[in-house]
Amino acid sequence: MKLILNENSQMRNLVMVAAVIIILGGIKIATPIIIPFLLAVFIAIICNPLVNVITRFRIPRAIAIFVVLILAITIGLSITSVIGSSVQQLTSNIGDYQSQIRGHYGELVMFLNKYNIKISSDTLLEYFNPGTAVTMVSSMVSSLSGVMANIFLILITVVFMLFEGDVLPKKLHLMFKDPDFKLAQLDKFLDSVNKYVAIKTLVSIATGISVGLMLFIMDVDFYLLWGLIAFLLNYVPNIGSLIAAVPAVILTTLQLGLPEAGAVAAGYVTINLVMGNVIEPRFMGKGLGLSTLIVFLSLIFWGWLLGLVGMLLAVPLTMIVKIGLETINDQNWMSILISSDLDVKKSRDVDVKKSSDVDVKNNQEA
Repeated sequence: MKLILNENSQMRNLVMVAAVIIILGGIKIATPIIIPFLLAVFIAIICNPLVNVITRFRIPRAIAIFVVLILAITIGLSITSVIGSSVQQLTSNIGDYQSQIRGHYGELVMFLNKYNIKISSDTLLEYFNPGTAVTMVSSMVSSLSGVMANIFLILITVVFMLFEGDVLPKKLHLMFKDPDFKLAQLDKFLDSVNKYVAIKTLVSIATGISVGLMLFIMDVDFYLLWGLIAFLLNYVPNIGSLIAAVPAVILTTLQLGLPEAGAVAAGYVTINLVMGNVIEPRFMGKGLGLSTLIVFLSLIFWGWLLGLVGMLLAVPLTMIVKIGLETINDQNWMSILISSDLDVKKSRDVDVKKSSDVDVKNNQEA
């Protein structure tokens, strides 16, 4: 009998693994459709709290959505205009930067020769090509422009989502047959994602402004572009801010020299340490209950599956997986595996308390 049960359990696990692989393959194929939808969800989550604030002043929801949508379109067009014009100007100036960097590399070669390190400026130029900054920025812009090509579909989807924003939680509540457990999980998930996106957006804005202001003070070209890139990539956990610093540091090296580039790099590190380790934890509280390792791995996984948009939405998407696993008793161990240390400690304390209560009850009955 036990052998049959074990075989059934193994077969069920194999079927689940096969189903997951098939689903992931389908998602990979359907990314042209899924990515605009996920981006629309992300924009709707950001806009919905603002819509709710406007409706508190007894303004009809349709008008509130229209106002927020116009504001979002204006901001989006402004960002697109700044990035597009900056990249075009950066590309046209690349020849001047190449001439400047040859002079800086000559100084570096002389410095290295003092320590018997023989290397030519041409060799350095091959490894540190000034076109790298342009290539990085252009690839990011092209990735975003490919998504934004579906802007009309995204906007229409956002509008319908905002209209459903006040009734969707009620519909989701009615979907579940076990409200005592699943409704609490659903409410916790919605609150966590809304809080995460809102705080991450504010921190990203502060990061972008700080970076742009720092580069403006240091007279680095295209400071608006680097500030916008810092704002956008701050949504990417762990490594986004580091990636945002690379093209700005390279350009500073070309324009001003190595000491100034070192100062810019130090400024990026300082800003991100303050934002990521002081400001964000202060307002984020105890976090979303995800292990730091899982956040990093989810960044790689969702980035591979959905590209840049997947990296931006890595944390909310992983939260969805975690909540789904918590609702399946057979897969609860996977939910525990991806949880943070604090959540594990809480669960252990609850189990100890339950065990203690049972022992007390048994002693009283005896």
